[in-house]
Amino acid sequence: MAENEINTLVVRKPCFGLPTGCTQCLSAYLYLKFAQLPFQLDFHLNYPDSDQIPYFEVGDYVAYNNEKGGVTECLKRDFGVVDLDIGISSLPDWISTKAMLTTWLADALAYELWVGFEGYSSSPAYTIYYSDLPWPLGKVLFWRKARWIKQKHGITNENAELKKEEIYRRASSAYGALSTWLGEQSYLFENRPSSLDATFLAHGLVVLQALPESSVLQPKLLEHGNLVRYVQQCKTELIDASPTPTYAWHTAGSSSTSSRSTSSSKTKTKTKSKPKREKTEEEKTFKRRSKYFVAAQLVAVVVFITIMTSFDDAEVGLDE
Repeated sequence: MAENEINTLVVRKPCFGLPTGCTQCLSAYLYLKFAQLPFQLDFHLNYPDSDQIPYFEVGDYVAYNNEKGGVTECLKRDFGVVDLDIGISSLPDWISTKAMLTTWLADALAYELWVGFEGYSSSPAYTIYYSDLPWPLGKVLFWRKARWIKQKHGITNENAELKKEEIYRRASSAYGALSTWLGEQSYLFENRPSSLDATFLAHGLVVLQALPESSVLQPKLLEHGNLVRYVQQCKTELIDASPTPTYAWHTAGSSSTSSRSTSSSKTKTKTKSKPKREKTEEEKTFKRRSKYFVAAQLVAVVVFITIMTSFDDAEVGLDE
């Protein structure tokens, strides 16, 4: 990477005392911290259900999270960002540990965030993903995600309690296995950081920082003192000790390149602008798409409500 180019990680907004409340974004943030790659943060408020976020920008290059392997794999492949997994990803326990993190623990946290609380307003997920959107839009997008999670796990009114017990039982087993594996080490494998450390630490930080006292998942993690110390040490060294990042808020009417603020002098005073350059075709396309975002989502709200109303009416008819 050229020395004069700014590395920017675009994530969802900060909340709950974390640089970002999204576990995928936080995992990418921690990986880059472990890799000692300098970067600034930008926060994107729109497209809460986009699988492109987080993404990494440097110069004209953008690595999106929905590309093969995710944003960190793209950076390792295309820019030579240090591969923290060299020499340990072939170990026998690597695959099973990764499976526990990306299935049992990820599923349990997603279930708790979108299904585990009474009402959308009491869930941290609403704060993390939807609170900056218009109220009806955020509410419906939350319900749509909750409905998708229920469908993923085959949850119905009849088996809801059994599915809940199964999800949390698997999470408890995963915490126990990770606690035993970690022991007194500082990291999961060979006492050095890896992508799996970034994945678990992101999960643990959200569980400890974002979930309320009514959480079912948080007490299960708190049962394992070494895992809690592991997460807290990470927060102290990689988040609390880090300087406040330079950032800007991405909104629907701004592109990822034109909206970024790289110095505090741009926030309050308007300096003389440079000769206006011609917008690229990509920027024009982005702006066109952003203008229609709210309108398209509002249409989705109407369609969703219509379908749900029809579905509920059909259920009532069957019950009669």
